[in-house]
Amino acid sequence: MKAQRNVWGETLVDLASTDPRVAVVDGDLANSTKADLFAEAHPDRFIEVGIAEQNMVGIAFGLSMVGYRPWLSTFGVFLTHRALDPIRMLVSQTGANVKIAGAYSGLLNGGSGKTHQDVEDFAIMRAMPGMAVIAPADEFELAAATRWAAEHDGPVYLRVARDAVAPVFDERYRFEVGAVHLLRDGADATIISTGVQTSRVVEAAGLLERQGVSARLIHVPMLKPLDGGSLLALLQPGPVFTVEEHSVIGGLGGLVAELTSSSDVPRTIHRLGLADGWSESGPAEFLLDKYGLSADRVAGRILERLAVGVLS
Repeated sequence: MKAQRNVWGETLVDLASTDPRVAVVDGDLANSTKADLFAEAHPDRFIEVGIAEQNMVGIAFGLSMVGYRPWLSTFGVFLTHRALDPIRMLVSQTGANVKIAGAYSGLLNGGSGKTHQDVEDFAIMRAMPGMAVIAPADEFELAAATRWAAEHDGPVYLRVARDAVAPVFDERYRFEVGAVHLLRDGADATIISTGVQTSRVVEAAGLLERQGVSARLIHVPMLKPLDGGSLLALLQPGPVFTVEEHSVIGGLGGLVAELTSSSDVPRTIHRLGLADGWSESGPAEFLLDKYGLSADRVAGRILERLAVGVLS
């Protein structure tokens, strides 16, 4: 297992060895995001701006205007919140070739605490016109998504997790725009997940199977653009659960609800994620358990819903 942040840095190093357009603009966190690997390998295309996130977006925009395809490197929360205005004005509105790597995203960010957690990023970036939004499940999908983003003409938000998770895919994985992936079949419930939460949901599906519940598991790596028709085609009669390391407002659950509400067969979507409120600091396993996102808690919450007759 390799952490996504390490794979991101290694992939950029490799890309830059053959593509002189690849550059990195960092916000004083290269040793955490692993942009330091790029800095060591390609110092002439690495720009350290310090703790000046709005400035780094402006610098990246300028680089994109002269032919570079720059990556922004810092914690996700500093990009989707502190630097949101220049991302909106300079990157989204112009369609600039700026790639946004939101590191340490989600609930788990080491010892940085709740000030550095970002569980609103899907909602914010998904609403940004022209912005591709990707949340890879593991190291293999992260590497493939990074390569796709580097070649894509237009802005991209890539959610990069801090820690390693059990792989969902392998080295044969190929990234496809808007694709959804059926990871396992089942007849009693449909579970839809995204990002590294999918690794935990795979484990939860195994726990459910031991309790006699057969769950169909769908992974959505790209929240925007998304092949909505393919996702709807994979839904089946019975309860539908979305699971995400994100607020239940505006993220994957909201996306699936939007799709199903306008389909021929509307459904009730049971959204598992963080409720409307601020998260808190704490060890990773504690937070996963507290917010119902560990494999055990996901399985337990679904069993509870099924036990009270949630069948729509």
